[in-house]
Amino acid sequence: AFIGPEDYNHYALFFHTALYPLLPVDGMLWILRIVLSVSLVLHVGAAVTIARRARASRGSFRRKKLSLRSFGARNMLVSGFVILGFLVFHLLDLTAGKIVATEDYRHVTPDTSYAYENLIASMQRPWSAAIYAITLLVLTVHLAHGIWTVVSDLGGTGRRLRRIGVIVAGLVALVVLVGNILLPIAITTGVLS
Repeated sequence: AFIGPEDYNHYALFFHTALYPLLPVDGMLWILRIVLSVSLVLHVGAAVTIARRARASRGSFRRKKLSLRSFGARNMLVSGFVILGFLVFHLLDLTAGKIVATEDYRHVTPDTSYAYENLIASMQRPWSAAIYAITLLVLTVHLAHGIWTVVSDLGGTGRRLRRIGVIVAGLVALVVLVGNILLPIAITTGVLS
């Protein structure tokens, strides 16, 4: 989007026509949607499994005052639901053009893409840009804790390795936040229009 409307629209059009005629129009897009949907279901399933195992391992002795648990750890379920709700909003807003999309929404066709125009129209609504920005902040916390727990889950118990894990998790989450939050900020401030 920062490069310009033509490049952004070309990027969006690429997913509709990738590998054509080997795949039908939108074939690659549907493959990606299916892979991402299966990944999401597996991710949620794994989270439910981990939560059940943690609850079962505690037994009847519930620990109190777990001061070592971070804000991210205590709120993984909540942040996960926020992100899931955002995915539904995002698909309705920018992909399907239903319910929450602006009246200026135009669908991408195999010949023409209006993805840039749809993005700008969506983010020019302050409440829509706020939803995106808030969700990105929630995603940052969710992602940082998730990446950090990978270190523990893979057996990293050394003090130095755990510190490095915290730093890497924080940096990756911060890069994702900055890279994505610049878009609603740039659109609402008029840098992109």
